Amino acid sequence: MRISRGLPAAAAEPTALTIGNFDGVHLGHQAMLAELARAAGRLGMPACVLTFEPHPREFFAPDKAPTRLTSLREKLELLMGLGVDRVHICRFNYRFAQIAAEDFVERILARGLGVRWLLVGDDFRFGARRAGDLVMLKQAAPHCGFEVAALASVTLEGERVSSTAVRNALAAGDLDRAAQLLGRAYSISGRVMRGDGLGRKLGFPTANVQIKHNRPPLTGIFAVRLHGVASEPLRGVASLGVRPTVKHQGVPTLEVHVFDFDGELYRRHVRVEFLRKFRDEEKYADLATLTRQIALDVENAQAYFYHRDTETPRKAKY
Repeated sequence: MRISRGLPAAAAEPTALTIGNFDGVHLGHQAMLAELARAAGRLGMPACVLTFEPHPREFFAPDKAPTRLTSLREKLELLMGLGVDRVHICRFNYRFAQIAAEDFVERILARGLGVRWLLVGDDFRFGARRAGDLVMLKQAAPHCGFEVAALASVTLEGERVSSTAVRNALAAGDLDRAAQLLGRAYSISGRVMRGDGLGRKLGFPTANVQIKHNRPPLTGIFAVRLHGVASEPLRGVASLGVRPTVKHQGVPTLEVHVFDFDGELYRRHVRVEFLRKFRDEEKYADLATLTRQIALDVENAQAYFYHRDTETPRKAKY
């Protein structure tokens, strides 16, 4: 997959394109990307995605913007696995936000990206003050030389599949619902960094996984699987939060205690897959109380994996 930062002044070849933030790459996004890949194959054009960094809502109101489900790297990895040939990452800034809808269609889509087939959601808006919509695109398409297709929202059990729905499920600790909306278990990827060594001192060494944003969409204690170390994922228990017992005004930290593993994880890029939430983060009176709770969390996670392995295929959740 080819990744380009910025927008070209003139396209090298015609393309099939879809536009969006694709945060989480959930089932709705996957349906759109599947339709894009089919059209691109039929037309003999590369399947292209135009996305934005930062998210427009982060630019306009950073304090009110929703939490991110995926980092840019995670999003790109997911897009690559869904048949996307090219991704254009457009820096969203004040200058870009002022582009008129008509100029966006003619200069960016038609001339810069060489769009010949465009797929958008039925509620797609674009341009300065969100003046452009699907009706405008269809009116401009014949003049600009491209075809426009729209995809209706995907629903699951009566609920519209959206990044907001995924965030709500994660915030509520409903990992099963989040996995249904995503089509996979929710995960966070990052590099293992040096920590303060407290887990090892307490008898539960942890891998400290770097997270890109200070507002993760979920917090608490979880049963997890760690990918990227061995041929099969490793099992463990994870804490994601600000560690109130040992830190005052701490930043969100993802720590994973891996079962039955004593190798070196430092600097490895790993993916933590969240399977079951046990509890919220708590502040304890002392380290001895914290240690006893960690031991209980380990027992709960091991019991979860034991029962998961002994479930019949009909009852298995993952």
